[in-house]
Amino acid sequence: MVLTRLRSKQSLFAALLLLVLVSNYLAYRLPAIPMPDDSRAVVIGSLLDLAIVAPLLILAMTRKKGFTLKRFITFMVIGLVAARFIIPHEYFEPFKFIPYAAIGLEGLIVLAEIGLLFLLVKHLPGIVRELKQGNNSGLFAFPSLVKERVSSHPLISIIAAESLMFYYAFASWKRKPPTGETLFSLHQKTSMLAFNIMLIHAIVIETIGIHWWLHGKSMILSIVLLILNIYSVIYFIADIQTVRLNPLAVKENRMHISLGLGKRMEIPFDAIDKIEWFEDAAKCNLKSKGLIEFIARDMEEAKPNCVLHFKEPLKATLFMGMEKKFNMAAIRLDEPDRFRDVLEEKLG
Repeated sequence: MVLTRLRSKQSLFAALLLLVLVSNYLAYRLPAIPMPDDSRAVVIGSLLDLAIVAPLLILAMTRKKGFTLKRFITFMVIGLVAARFIIPHEYFEPFKFIPYAAIGLEGLIVLAEIGLLFLLVKHLPGIVRELKQGNNSGLFAFPSLVKERVSSHPLISIIAAESLMFYYAFASWKRKPPTGETLFSLHQKTSMLAFNIMLIHAIVIETIGIHWWLHGKSMILSIVLLILNIYSVIYFIADIQTVRLNPLAVKENRMHISLGLGKRMEIPFDAIDKIEWFEDAAKCNLKSKGLIEFIARDMEEAKPNCVLHFKEPLKATLFMGMEKKFNMAAIRLDEPDRFRDVLEEKLG
């Protein structure tokens, strides 16, 4: 029901957006609609439609991504540039400077983001030194330090996530998987790593075959596909290392849990409302809204050993540093009984 309503609202906003674009286009081209002698008021109305109304409708259609000033300005610039093609030249002539001013504003934003990149480069040596001195997992500590020292801007979060990928793919092979009484693996009794290795082999074979075939037909397409496949191989190698080197860690007042590069979460103990174990946890619907699962892929369908219910939604970090809140976490471990003992001891 909720999904149907959401889709109907999106369809309504899409129809309104189409109406705005079509009406502004036809207003200057239909003989039945005479243009007044002073056309500036009409052009200003079109500019307001394309720079404010249309971006707001687009943001309403994509509201899951959230409203940000950056996204609004980007769509506003696109709308003003589109105005140059929608409004005929003779009417647009007095306002021809506006698209250039909008592009200049977008350029200033890009320059500000480039400035953040230089700030990240400046603080990176200090962040790496702090990581080496501490005992915390880089998977959790590195993004936190980047946010603290540099910025929480989405671009910086993506770069931090990609940096972790390249680190685990190329620079983590001398490290051994940590062990301890409060560390718990999630993958050793599954075929997750074997499945990832199989995917790497498949991508390599596909790259050789399809790239050779495409090279003679479209060099650009073959190069794009080659780059995507190389990125995929690097990602899966890094994912394997991330799973091996980052077991679930029970700390003094929280736990760190991750499953590869695609999902990780910090769960304070005082945020846990209740825990379902074993048989009760196995009955949990893994497709429930607001549930994140830390269950390693296996040949057979795997059930969680425990499901944590939170007092309020907690934030998890997903692919490329994206964040989303969840109400529950379903977990499957290699040693569920030992995990239950340690967790209940910590919770008192």
